[in-house]
Amino acid sequence: MFAKSALTSLLSGILLLTSSSATYANLPEIGTAGASALTINKEIQYGKAFSVMARGGLPVVDDPVLVEYINDLGHTLVAHADSVKFPFNFFLIQDNEINAAAFFGGYVKIHTGLFLYADNESQLASVIAHEIAHVTQRHLARMMEAQSRSNPATLAAMAGSLLLTLVSPEAGIAMLQTTVAANMQASINYTRTHEFEADRIGINTLSQSGFDPREMAGFFGKLSAQYRYASKPPQMLLTHPLPETRVAESRNRAAQFPSVKLPASLPYQLAKARIEARYSSMSGNTSLSFFNNQLKNKDYSLEAAALYGKSLALIQMDNYPEADKIIDELLAQSPRNLFYIDVKTDLDNAQNRHQQAIERLAALYKEMPNNSVVVINLINTYMEKKDFAAALTVLDKFLRQQPDNTLAWSMAIKVNQGLGNLGKAYQARAEYLALHGDYKKAINELTSAAAETNNNLDRARIDARIEQFKQAQASLDELRS
Repeated sequence: MFAKSALTSLLSGILLLTSSSATYANLPEIGTAGASALTINKEIQYGKAFSVMARGGLPVVDDPVLVEYINDLGHTLVAHADSVKFPFNFFLIQDNEINAAAFFGGYVKIHTGLFLYADNESQLASVIAHEIAHVTQRHLARMMEAQSRSNPATLAAMAGSLLLTLVSPEAGIAMLQTTVAANMQASINYTRTHEFEADRIGINTLSQSGFDPREMAGFFGKLSAQYRYASKPPQMLLTHPLPETRVAESRNRAAQFPSVKLPASLPYQLAKARIEARYSSMSGNTSLSFFNNQLKNKDYSLEAAALYGKSLALIQMDNYPEADKIIDELLAQSPRNLFYIDVKTDLDNAQNRHQQAIERLAALYKEMPNNSVVVINLINTYMEKKDFAAALTVLDKFLRQQPDNTLAWSMAIKVNQGLGNLGKAYQARAEYLALHGDYKKAINELTSAAAETNNNLDRARIDARIEQFKQAQASLDELRS
């Protein structure tokens, strides 16, 4: 009954937001209450559990160029936000629905559909700033506190329901509905104020971060007008309703800040073109026509982004020479642009120009040894060249710095297999599975890894890791129950 779309919909609506006729004038200054219901440490624990289960249950985008972009944007906003109590984590979900959602402990998911809809970077930033405010103001914890006043069992039940839904949509939704049904009106009253408070604080963060605060109202107005009479509105309007008062208040509040005239953001427009070409529903032919029409009619914010999108479409069509020509021209204009370097690497590898790509990336690696775009591309090129030893050298260092990088662990499996290191390949697969919440299979992989080694120290390390995974599984089971 509840398919994947139902899972995504519930996650997007995890704050149980409802429509409202409230105004800012009626908003209480409730700050970051909620600690009595859910401590900061407990919220961080739930957040980590959510991230593990999200990796296993949602189509998370591991594209290093997009991951770097969304994290740079998100952390720019966090740096200018107030009451930050968590280390924020931003991740992209491949979903054409227009939506974003915040969860416990600083975890914010953003749909690729937002890029397809937002006209500029300030509009995208306005949505993320709104979600950051939900986290800094601990809205989910405060809603749970309101519920627990009338039913002491509600706190644990709601948290368990939200996590359970990631594993079993049917069971989780049923449990959540049962948990909140008796106290839904109290929940509605709280979430009405939460949406307006997130707007108010988000606009301030937007302005402090150097974005145009008017674009929050611009995005809201566009969304409201386009879907006002739609029989099936986007998820964002179901989970973040837009009554006229909310649009008007965001416009009035933005007017209190200095007017900002911003040029089009090249990183945003490149990210948008990449999502349009690689993560939307367009085929290669359709994508090529789409960008050709943009260029022919000059219907773009930046020509470079339209050309970049065309190069991605050409690669899908295996037209490497024409894509090469476009990317070489773009690189001549901006030789250190990582969007362009990433595509040039794809073109080099597709045409067996591995050494050329390695020389370019190795030079960048010396300058930016921690940059995930450079590192992942360099590792991948070594793998394409079958130079697994060189790949492993770079990969081991990277994984020590970013042990939660699932893409790197998936590469570690293949690299160790290529070197004949079966025990290490089993360990890499175990880490990959654990990051997706599948601790039981991860433990089985480590058991196989232990059978492949005669080194007592390595065996002791594997045994210790097995115990850590058992404890992680027990903690996850405790949160669910």
